[in-house]
Amino acid sequence: MTIFEALRISHDIQRELAQKLTTTQGDTPERHELFAQLKHELAVHSVAEERHFYIALMQQDGGVDLSRHAIAEHHEMDEMVEGLEETDPSNPSWLVQAKALSEKVHHHLKEEEHSFFQMAGKLLSDTQKERLADDYLSAYDEMKQAS
Repeated sequence: MTIFEALRISHDIQRELAQKLTTTQGDTPERHELFAQLKHELAVHSVAEERHFYIALMQQDGGVDLSRHAIAEHHEMDEMVEGLEETDPSNPSWLVQAKALSEKVHHHLKEEEHSFFQMAGKLLSDTQKERLADDYLSAYDEMKQAS
């Protein structure tokens, strides 16, 4: 398995959770559960991805700007999650914010998969792609189990 295949597993989970979250209504257990799951998935994925994908790419001349951009988007999503945490789930603005987060998640994942992965594919060797996948999946699984 390559790093790209490993990352797509979490990407698919994020897409599904973000989409489901935007269909919830009011201060319901479903909304709370989906938000908790998405928040956790985004956090675990971004930490593992930054450590075991972006850091490796930043060591390549062509990977610095792409990595910085992607990490900046992770930070934006973190701030959006914090905004949701500070908003009452029964407030209509909560869903507006959740939809904005969902759009940001979808934009970020599409950008990664359609341009970032292609650039990274040229910068990393086949051995690196497999080693990074192993490292990423180990860190991802460890963090998923820890909480």
